Amino acid sequence: MGWDPLFQNNVSYVVLLWGGLSTNLVWCLLLNFRNRSFSDYTNSASPLIANYLFSAVAGTTWFLQFFFYGMGESKLGNGASSWILHMACIILVANMWGIGLNEWKGVKPATKRMITLGVITILLSVAIVGYGNYLKQ
Repeated sequence: MGWDPLFQNNVSYVVLLWGGLSTNLVWCLLLNFRNRSFSDYTNSASPLIANYLFSAVAGTTWFLQFFFYGMGESKLGNGASSWILHMACIILVANMWGIGLNEWKGVKPATKRMITLGVITILLSVAIVGYGNYLKQ
């Protein structure tokens, strides 16, 4: 039985994500000290269980995007192109959710034009990356 590279990229996340953990932890602790808000974590007037549950779901979902990206990239093997496409998809999906959930309701027309221009730019960049990969073959 040969070596399966499916999870090879995910090994690096163990090291890479420690940087994000440490900077976020330090920053959050500084804010808690500065704002004297440590008691918010146990404030019974807040929906603590829902808050902890949703934050755990958000963190797990955030990690899984890297996990599945690593699996996909190990099979596709197109290096930086896959990261570009991954980020483009994240931005596009997030903006489509925002549009679908009316997050952009009530903004100035110039803002709507800017988001439309941004989405078009991302779609064009995806097409250019795809065409470049096609030419490389």
